[in-house]
Amino acid sequence: MIVSSFVATALLLLPSAPAGPAAAPRPVEPVPPPAAVRVDPALLHRPGTQVRLPPGVKAPPMLSARAWLIADAATGEVLAARDAHLRLPPASTLKTLFALATLPGLPADRQHTVSEHELRGIGDGSSLVGVREEVTYRVADLWRGVFLSSGNDAVRVLAGLNGGWEATVRRMQATARALGAHDTRVVSPDGYDAPGQVSSAYDLAVFGRAGLRNPDFARYAATPYAKFPAGRWSYGIRNTNRLLTGADGVARYPGLLGIKNGYTSHAGHTLVAAARRGPRTLVVSVLNPRRGGAYAVYEEARDLLDWGFAAAPHARPVGSLLPPRAALPPRAAAAPPGPPTTPAPRSVPPTAAVSVATLPVPSRGPGLLLPLTFVGSACLAAAVLWWVRRRTER
Repeated sequence: MIVSSFVATALLLLPSAPAGPAAAPRPVEPVPPPAAVRVDPALLHRPGTQVRLPPGVKAPPMLSARAWLIADAATGEVLAARDAHLRLPPASTLKTLFALATLPGLPADRQHTVSEHELRGIGDGSSLVGVREEVTYRVADLWRGVFLSSGNDAVRVLAGLNGGWEATVRRMQATARALGAHDTRVVSPDGYDAPGQVSSAYDLAVFGRAGLRNPDFARYAATPYAKFPAGRWSYGIRNTNRLLTGADGVARYPGLLGIKNGYTSHAGHTLVAAARRGPRTLVVSVLNPRRGGAYAVYEEARDLLDWGFAAAPHARPVGSLLPPRAALPPRAAAAPPGPPTTPAPRSVPPTAAVSVATLPVPSRGPGLLLPLTFVGSACLAAAVLWWVRRRTER
């Protein structure tokens, strides 16, 4: 009876035969397929115009700008560029980076009364919106002063609210690096000419594209007119981007989303602009046209946008505005501009090197335990039977 119970208990421990085929090992996490078109990032570092078009597709316009770039804002694919990484003074287009670095830290409805010392240090000849000491402003008012009037006085106050001038420089530099914009060196956050301050057509397009993904940035950049407070009254301000307002004989560009223009005697005229036509949004940067007068930067941007909308379905990319994917959270590099979406399941970054050592290995624990249990139970049952038989023989 004892032996029978013991053997029955041992038999209960034996694994039952599987009813069907052996269970498949746990699948490894999926790896996204490589991009259909591989582009050497060094291509945009070459001098001259870079474009890849099939036969019969019109080439980009001949522009006088020292550097320019046009890209799809959703995918980040660069459709064409000229001297994309040439380092040049950016003028007030650098305010795009200033906004990217500081907008998130300041609530739009926060109020602040400006003191005298906050307006010190503004460069001679700077563009101003008219910030006055002892007047209380909302942060949103100051941002409209930055985007519409390119006010260096508004930049000074906002930088002070974000930790000060030098802290803002460091924050802007870190933001540029995080976005993969390595041509930019920040000295003066407002874009005022300063020794060593440079950016590039590539970096400025990166900043413009990133700005479209921030609803506050996009709203300020697309505002043509606003009221600016002056104590007990207010006055009207107009965006200096003529493609947005149609001022000074420059025709408005259909579907323009604004962004930022700039000018200094050292940088010449500069512009970052974006426009939407149907489902496609393009971003362009144009630096320092050398003929055509003060408004040539707008006309050259117009020509570039017109070409881009016509050529985008056919052009093959010559680069990307996205930072290296290995430095991003998985799948983040492919996210188009727009409101946040539900994060995709975690996956191996597309450019990560995949080897056997890096893939998850199915656990062997349960598969090894059952055979050992079977062997041990059988040995124990055999030992008990042998001992009982010897006792019986004696």
